[in-house]
Amino acid sequence: MKDISHCKIIHIKREASDKGSLSVLESEESIPFDIKRIYYTYDIPSNALRGGHSHIKQHEVVIAVSGSFEIVLDNGKEKESIFLNNPAKGLHIIPGIWRELRNFSTGSVVLVFASDVYTEDDYIRNYNKFLETI
Repeated sequence: MKDISHCKIIHIKREASDKGSLSVLESEESIPFDIKRIYYTYDIPSNALRGGHSHIKQHEVVIAVSGSFEIVLDNGKEKESIFLNNPAKGLHIIPGIWRELRNFSTGSVVLVFASDVYTEDDYIRNYNKFLETI
């Protein structure tokens, strides 16, 4: 069973000036793995549930680049809720943790950096199957 405490908030370096803020993310520097895929979701209804899966091998860093939302992490024994609302913070989610995203504010944009390309075989999308695998 994976320990939820291994899912950590990553503080992203922010350069602020009177022209705005700039944050830079780099593989194996600010992101603790080699980035193979980047995707983002937006136009998300406030009552939507996203995620609802676990990965077998893939690591992810999730960032609220706009707005806010909640991520519920679940290892089959315990759950923890993380609120993201700052583009200078990301959540590193390790393999073997079930995740659900919910409570989206208007205008939320969810940015995800993944350690691998999309492979359906890496997903566990059924919660009961997830519980069996742990």
